[in-house]
Amino acid sequence: MIPDHALPDANRRVLLIRRPDGIPQAEDFTIVHEPVPTIADGQVLVRNHYLSADPVQRGWAASPSIMPIGAPMRALSIGVVVESRCEGLEPGHLVYGFLGWQDYAVATRADLLSHIASPRARASTYAGVLGMPGVTAWLALEDLAPVEAGQTVLVSTAAGAVGSVVGQIVRARGGRAVGLTGSDQKVENCMRRYGYDAAHNYKTAELAGVLAAEAPEGFQTYFDNTGGWIADHALRAMARYGRIIQCGTAATESWTPPPQGPRAEREVLTRVLTWSGFYIFDHVARFDGAIEALSDMIEAGTLAYDEDIDAGFDRITGALASLFAGENSGKKLIFIGQD
Repeated sequence: MIPDHALPDANRRVLLIRRPDGIPQAEDFTIVHEPVPTIADGQVLVRNHYLSADPVQRGWAASPSIMPIGAPMRALSIGVVVESRCEGLEPGHLVYGFLGWQDYAVATRADLLSHIASPRARASTYAGVLGMPGVTAWLALEDLAPVEAGQTVLVSTAAGAVGSVVGQIVRARGGRAVGLTGSDQKVENCMRRYGYDAAHNYKTAELAGVLAAEAPEGFQTYFDNTGGWIADHALRAMARYGRIIQCGTAATESWTPPPQGPRAEREVLTRVLTWSGFYIFDHVARFDGAIEALSDMIEAGTLAYDEDIDAGFDRITGALASLFAGENSGKKLIFIGQD
């Protein structure tokens, strides 16, 4: 479950050296070499295996209060404890959390989203289908729009790390899933692997007509990972008393100044919609339960997933640009364990 790994004698770290103008580019970062850190009481030293590229990092990189220039890039990673001065976290245990883009991380329990003493799946999955993306899909649906048999659910970024899990949960609960994604290949993946009853390439489809045809009476739920113009169309295709889960805003490159677009309030009023945001880091205490439920689905063969894993530390600086360009085919990770 845990790949073989080296223990380098230096710590490579990715620093933010320029405030991104929209989507972070490789030139916004630099790689430095520093000594392997030491730990104090209550801390663990983690050797990172997989560095994650996630859409939320664009917002982190844009925020001076979260990411000062010259600081290590805030990131989710998964690794193995190699030294511990924290009770219950033992060498050899797998951990996932705010471990940064670096070889080694010093962490406390507060930095961790999950602690996997006995993995039920391979290590990389705990940063993807069993990590933030999969847990987001599970908890957002559970909390904000539990799927009922016969309901039609629309999902943007349907082939992404979150959307691919949403489609399969909808099908498992007797709903009908309709996906929007950015390429014909991803449309095929939605239909063949991710439980979708229908899927469309939003770049080539006439969206208003497609949505009307897929749900003549309107969608009961819209799981929105993009916002922007796709959300403008989806809002006007909702059923009365429908629910919108706002899980991401990937379609908007910058919020300074705030973008202008069609007004939403009349649609919300006349369709009596419930529009709720979901912020996964408010729900860390519930990760373990969601991970177990999703692990059960994997073992039962009812939850498929794909991973897009590059190898080599130098690949991480361009990973966010690649992610937002839609070049990945599954959860985007960089394996650094044997560098």
